[in-house]
Amino acid sequence: MKPVRLGLRQNLGQFSLLVVVNAFVGAMIGMERTLLPSIAEQEFRLAEKSAVLSFILVFGLTKALTNYLAGRMSDRFGRKQVLVAGWLVATPVPFLLMWAPTWSWVLFANVLLGISQGLTWSTTVIMKIDLAGPQKRGLAMGLNEFAGYFAVAGSALATGIVAARHGLRPEPFYMGVAFVALGLLLSVFAVRETRHHVTHEATRSRASSEKPLSAREVFLRTSFKDRDLASVCQAGLVNNLNDGMAWGLFPWVYAAAGMSLARIGTLAAIYPAVWGLGQLVTGAWSDRVGRKGLIVAGKVAQAIGLGVIALGGTFGEFAFGAGLIGLGTAMVYPTLLAAIGDVAHPSWRASAVGVYRLWRDSGYALGALLAGILADSFGLVTATLVVAALNLASGVEVALRLREPLRRPTAAR
Repeated sequence: MKPVRLGLRQNLGQFSLLVVVNAFVGAMIGMERTLLPSIAEQEFRLAEKSAVLSFILVFGLTKALTNYLAGRMSDRFGRKQVLVAGWLVATPVPFLLMWAPTWSWVLFANVLLGISQGLTWSTTVIMKIDLAGPQKRGLAMGLNEFAGYFAVAGSALATGIVAARHGLRPEPFYMGVAFVALGLLLSVFAVRETRHHVTHEATRSRASSEKPLSAREVFLRTSFKDRDLASVCQAGLVNNLNDGMAWGLFPWVYAAAGMSLARIGTLAAIYPAVWGLGQLVTGAWSDRVGRKGLIVAGKVAQAIGLGVIALGGTFGEFAFGAGLIGLGTAMVYPTLLAAIGDVAHPSWRASAVGVYRLWRDSGYALGALLAGILADSFGLVTATLVVAALNLASGVEVALRLREPLRRPTAAR
């Protein structure tokens, strides 16, 4: 067996493979970004926005809960086993979306998609943190999230183009079958376990003798007791509240302004594309300048972008607003994950990542619920402006409460 070494360069082959695997994970979500609101209205005659957004609600709830379980299961059974299980759960999803006879079948597909995403995306994050070690966590998370969300954008754009030419179903979902097959094959035959990297890092830590924490202790510490981890959790929740709203409501905002299906697909792709590409810079940048400043600036950029979309009416205005949201999210997303890695000890880090992702992806469900209720009651503009205000409040909380994680003398460093 080769000696265990930490670092991106030392583990370049496996790290690169995991980047590719996470691209297929992200592409599975991208399939739905452009199409499901239109399918709900045109094929299933759902009028109320809160009813349509139910697919994001069930996705967010199942993904959030599975994120938590994925962290605990990765510590107990190993990372690779959890990754493979996630791809197996995803296998029926594209077929269900192609042929669902009722909206309840679409909801069931999103339950499976949420479980799969919780297992696969969480595990690729944990494995990359394992391989990278403490020096390049921001870069590692930037590369991981770039791959996932750039694939979200590419898949959203591709499905919009296919739907414009061939219709909403089934042709746009054929590519989902390929995503599942390739992701599963790579995970089974090429990905290697990384738990021994955790053991190696823990033995080098200044607090390697730290008492193991129970699941309850990790949850309470990450969610409430540690002020830095708790601040990171709330910022992650509000971030994905944005994404839940963007996923469900923005296609309606664009359609109400007279955008064609192809243009809606392009706009749906801009936000995750800027988000994904930006993380190539912001993750590594946070390794140099720290985490806190990027998080605060990112929350402000997200709020401004949401305001631009709420008050805009042209393709250019929508594209600018989506780009601002993507830029802000690029500042926030990998930096929050790196901050968890900075603070949590290697012995319970995977579980802490699971707790953080539980809170973060609860934002999908809360965003869908809040946006649907506000949109039905007060309109699309009000719903979007309320979420913009929540982002400003989240940024203020981080500015006042979070201590710089990169320079905090913790057990993990």
